[in-house]
Amino acid sequence: MKAIPAAIVHERIRSSIPTRELERRWSALRKMMKADGIDCLVLQNDNQFLGGYCRYLTDIPTEQAYPWTIVFPRDEEMTIIIHGAAAPAPPGPFDWAIRGVKERINHPYLRTLHYTNTLDAAEVVKLIKHRKDKKVGLVGLGAMQAAFYKHLTENLQSVEFVEATDQVDRIKAVKSEDELVFVRKAVETQDMVFAAVPTIIRPGKFEYEVRSEITRVLTDLGSEEQLIMMSSAPAGAPAANIHSFYQNRQIQWGDQIIIMIEPNGPGGFYGEIGRTWCLGDAPKELLKLWDVALEGQKLIAGLTKPGVRPGDLFNTINKFLGSKGLPLEQRLFAHGQGYDLVERPAFRVEEDMLLQANMVVAIHPTAASPTAFAWCCDNFLITENGGVRLHKTPQEIFVINC
Repeated sequence: MKAIPAAIVHERIRSSIPTRELERRWSALRKMMKADGIDCLVLQNDNQFLGGYCRYLTDIPTEQAYPWTIVFPRDEEMTIIIHGAAAPAPPGPFDWAIRGVKERINHPYLRTLHYTNTLDAAEVVKLIKHRKDKKVGLVGLGAMQAAFYKHLTENLQSVEFVEATDQVDRIKAVKSEDELVFVRKAVETQDMVFAAVPTIIRPGKFEYEVRSEITRVLTDLGSEEQLIMMSSAPAGAPAANIHSFYQNRQIQWGDQIIIMIEPNGPGGFYGEIGRTWCLGDAPKELLKLWDVALEGQKLIAGLTKPGVRPGDLFNTINKFLGSKGLPLEQRLFAHGQGYDLVERPAFRVEEDMLLQANMVVAIHPTAASPTAFAWCCDNFLITENGGVRLHKTPQEIFVINC
C-alpha cells in the first residue's frame, strides 16, 4: 500500500477515538493479563456488526468477512495479521492508521480458499514460539475460525490455552467518558433519521426503497454499518421486525410501518431505536399494546442499576408480560451495545455479569397479539439511579395523515 502523507490523513478517517482512550484500554487489559498470568491474548474478527474486539484494540473495523488476527502481548505492542499481499509488498493497514502495533503481517488468504486456511495461524504459532509464551488467552472463541484454532492448538502443545473472553468482556462493557461521546453521537444520528421518516414513508413505496433512503441518510451522517429491520401491514395484521431479504412489500394507505435501525455512528459505536408509523389512524389494538411495551421498557429501565443481575430482569419482564396475558420473551429483550451490535451484558438468565454504571444497553420488550405488534426500543445509560434514556425521539405511535 502506498503511504498517504500525514497532512491529508484527516481526509481518510472521519472519526477516530483519542489515543488516550486506546492507551486506557491497553493498560486495563495488560493489568488483567498480569493478574491472571497470561502472556498474550489472541483474537480474531471478520465483520463490524459482531466484531468489536479488533476495533476495541485498534480503532480500525474488520469488514466483509476478511479475517483479522491480533496477538496482544502483555509486555510489548501488538501484531496484526490480515489479508493482503505478502512481503516484500508494504503491509496493511496504512502506517498512518495504526497505533500500538509493532508488526503487520499480510498473506493472501480467504476462508473460501481452504488451502490458505492456516496461513494466519502459522504466523501466530511462529510468533508465540519466538516469544516463548507459556500461557495464551483466547478471546471470542466463538468468532474464531475452526481451522485457525485447530492449527494453533495442534502446533503449540506445550502452551497452556485459556479462554479470556469473560475478562475482556467485563472491561469492554463499561464505557469511559471518551467512549460515551461516540455513543451519544450514534444515538443522535438515529434520532435525526427518525425525525426524517415522515418525509420518507409514502403509499406506493416498497419497503426496500424506504430502507435504501434511511441507509443513505445514516451514511451521510457518519454511520459505517447499518442493520435495518422493518415491515408494513394493514390494520388487523401485525407489522413485526423482519430482515432486509423479506422487505419487498409495497406500502399502502392505512398501513402501519415498524422500523428498527441498529447502525453504528461516527467512530463505530452501535445504538438501536425502534418505532411504528401509521398512514392514517392507528389501530386501537396497536395503541393498547404500545402502552404495554412502553410500560415494560420503563419498568426495566428503572431497575437497571449497578449490582443487579440481568437474569433477574429477564424474569421481571416475563412476569410483567404474563400479568397482561401476553406472550413471554424468549430471546433478548435487552442487551449491551458498544463496538458490537449485541454485546454483554445480555438480559438472559445465563448472564453472570452484574450491571455496572456506565454500561450502555438497548431495552426493547415486545407486546404482541395475533392482530398487532408493538415494540419500543431505546438506548439507556446505566447510572446509580437506574437507566437514563439517551434517545430523544418521542415514545409514541406516529400518525401520518397527509
